[in-house]
Amino acid sequence: MRRPSNQTSALLVTALAFHVDTLLYYLLVPLLPRYARDLHLNPMEVGILFGSYAVGLLLATFPVAVLTDRYGRRAPMLWGLAGLAATTLVFAVSRNFGLLVAARFLQGVAGSATWLPGMALLADHFPAESRGKAMGTAFAAANMGVLIGPPVSGFLDQHLGPASPFVLGACLVALDAAGRVFLLPGAEPERGPRLPFRQLFANPVIRLFAGAMALGSGLWALLESTLPLDLDRRLGLGPAAIGVCFAFAALAHAITSPLMGRLSDRIGRVRVLRMGLVLVVLLLPIPALLPRPWLVVLAMVGLGSATSFIMSPSSPALADQVERLGSQSFGSAFSILNLAYSVGMMVGPLVGGALVQAVGLPLGLGLCGLVYGAYLLAARGVRV
Repeated sequence: MRRPSNQTSALLVTALAFHVDTLLYYLLVPLLPRYARDLHLNPMEVGILFGSYAVGLLLATFPVAVLTDRYGRRAPMLWGLAGLAATTLVFAVSRNFGLLVAARFLQGVAGSATWLPGMALLADHFPAESRGKAMGTAFAAANMGVLIGPPVSGFLDQHLGPASPFVLGACLVALDAAGRVFLLPGAEPERGPRLPFRQLFANPVIRLFAGAMALGSGLWALLESTLPLDLDRRLGLGPAAIGVCFAFAALAHAITSPLMGRLSDRIGRVRVLRMGLVLVVLLLPIPALLPRPWLVVLAMVGLGSATSFIMSPSSPALADQVERLGSQSFGSAFSILNLAYSVGMMVGPLVGGALVQAVGLPLGLGLCGLVYGAYLLAARGVRV
């Protein structure tokens, strides 16, 4: 059988790697009550267990970026497999809290060795005119992991026991390994001079889209931390119904990510970003005001799509700027996006929670929406 082209191979292996990493991340979500009960964990310990992934991701981001630009994309992606396999096996067999926290931390390190070289690999093999569509497709595969992971994990846990989700995870890691070993292109393009972080941060386009990535991840984290309580109290929705609302948002995000990436290829990255910011300003308070669950679902579909307008142009925009600076050192630029994404995940719930406590959910979400409107001013003088 003929081997796929380097472009096709890069897209296939990256999409599969992003999907598996995200699905493994979300396998833990429905199992947290069981861990809390079986291991006698308090809420803070549960938060430590879940959040240690983000700590590993953050601490590994810049070292992995340097390795990706120095040694190429293939090596870090293969190294990350070892960590991914080890963490999955630990979760399948261990019930020791300290070991589980260490495994979750290592999972974050392995995630950094997946996302940074994966995005760099796509930037290497896709030119600017098709880069947005390719990256959007890979992100759509990741979003499908968000959609599939929790219900599959909950079903397996209920019917086959707590180790079964991670047995499935181990099978997916094996599939991911086959993709990385056999599909990753062997030859890598000349990367040119490595760009120092100071030069990257000085670029206004890179700063603009790093901020956009933080706003995009902050939007998800804001909604996930505030809206479920409101839906439970105001509309009487249970966990399953609340999960459906967020599942439709994730599905809309998955479907629209490649479309918005392609649109940014055609009409420009900043123009698509502006459209997304306007949509968030208009839509963000709406779910807290609607009287029927099906209307909330429609609003969540709109917000999931708006997130694609903001996030899908960000990675190709940074890759475009690195090329214009005469380099192929994409790993360093994408580490800035990783950092921005993590900051958004941490800040979104804190700011949103404080505003909701002070003024209530509808007005709190409306004030958060004004932040997205204000960011339109930052995008006003930038054209790419």
